[in-house]
Amino acid sequence: MQVEATPTLVPNYMELGKYLGSTTLCQSLVGVGITPSSAFARTIARRYFLCLCDAGVTTQRKEQHISEPRVNERIRVPEVRLVGPNGEQVGIVRVEDALRLAQEADLDLVEVAPDARPPVCKLMDFGKYKYEAAMKARDARRNQAHTQLKEIRFRLKIDSHDYETKKGHVERFLKGGDKVKVMIMFRGREQSRPEMGMRLLERLADDVSDLGSVESAPKQDGRNMTMVIGPHKKKSEARQERKQAQAAKAAKRSQ
Repeated sequence: MQVEATPTLVPNYMELGKYLGSTTLCQSLVGVGITPSSAFARTIARRYFLCLCDAGVTTQRKEQHISEPRVNERIRVPEVRLVGPNGEQVGIVRVEDALRLAQEADLDLVEVAPDARPPVCKLMDFGKYKYEAAMKARDARRNQAHTQLKEIRFRLKIDSHDYETKKGHVERFLKGGDKVKVMIMFRGREQSRPEMGMRLLERLADDVSDLGSVESAPKQDGRNMTMVIGPHKKKSEARQERKQAQAAKAAKRSQ
């Protein structure tokens, strides 16, 4: 008896993805004529997912959870190389003795080097360790500074006042730890005099040489000529100096 296949609809990959995390089963269902959005297909997906779990297939969330170090009774090796709470080397001891020492000191036994033979474990307050690590990571993210690329545009026939103003902007950007892209825009017949733009960019690079250096040499691109100047100081260093200057000003005002 030949069974007539159910008309195939557009596969609902997101629906089955909640149970599988992939489209493998959904594609298989489409191949045999089962509508992926039907209740029957969802039942097959659920049962298949449970079979994967019984077979020991872990999800990405579980793998991330297991990434934490093993602590106390989760350490299932016969011997460990034990390190004391102050960093002193105790030596290779049985894991039962290490757990006993941890309980006597009211500390945790934490596996810090699982790939070593035998694994290296340390006596520490694991809760305090996790808290301090989280605070360090938060401070590192807070203090992380990204260098930005600022842009300043010059005209070839720029007067001295405008030049000094734009040079001041370049100096301010470099002091802040940012790179500066200097662009000269040529108009009309100025395009036939690229050497004048080259001299202007070289003059600017010499004027700000104490704050930055040329990272990208002057080059012409159509009607424009560009040059990139990078700061001598990193963004984080510039920010720290700015904070110290602000603190010094505040101290002078309070006196």
